[in-house]
Amino acid sequence: MGKGTGSFGKRRNKTHTLCVRCGRRSFHLQKSTCGSCGYPSARIRK
Repeated sequence: MGKGTGSFGKRRNKTHTLCVRCGRRSFHLQKSTCGSCGYPSARIRK
């Protein structure tokens, strides 16, 4: 077993991008939700 370098090197597409509400790079592109603030739901994620 290695340290994951072999499989981590195959990752190339972005999972998260910038969130409109909190400005963090936590907006999940496929789910269309922010992992940090919960955007687009009105309730802000704690």
